[in-house]
Amino acid sequence: MRHTISVLVENKFGVLARVAGMFSGRGFNIDSLNVGPTHDATMSRITAVLNGDDHSLDLCIKQLRKLINVVEVIDFIEGAAVTRELVLVKVRADSRSRPEILQIKDIFRAKIVNLTQDNMVIECTGDDEKVSAFLGLLEPFGILELARTGRLALKR
Repeated sequence: MRHTISVLVENKFGVLARVAGMFSGRGFNIDSLNVGPTHDATMSRITAVLNGDDHSLDLCIKQLRKLINVVEVIDFIEGAAVTRELVLVKVRADSRSRPEILQIKDIFRAKIVNLTQDNMVIECTGDDEKVSAFLGLLEPFGILELARTGRLALKR
């Protein structure tokens, strides 16, 4: 089963390694892992999307809460969080394919962040399904490079 976990931690050396080690030690496959600062410069938020069973997840959350430098742990139930993902995609775009790519970009409310004679870099944000659908439509044009953040989440 897929779980989204948010861990608020103090900005201290080795915290990320301990949290990731806890996930892998409990047998979870980490689908995505994001870490970034919060509005408080002394704290960071780790957002992880994990695959595993509910019982193992409960034990993992209990152990996470006991870790040094962990302030808060939240397991987001489906629909209890606002989730977003960001993708930057460099796609082949010659003069013939460019109008169709621009139409796809407009449908998904994406932005062009770089443009050259033969390719463009497009930024798209949304939930997992939106980002995957966007990439699926761009694939026939030739994706040259891709960077995808994975899921970020905040409680509603």
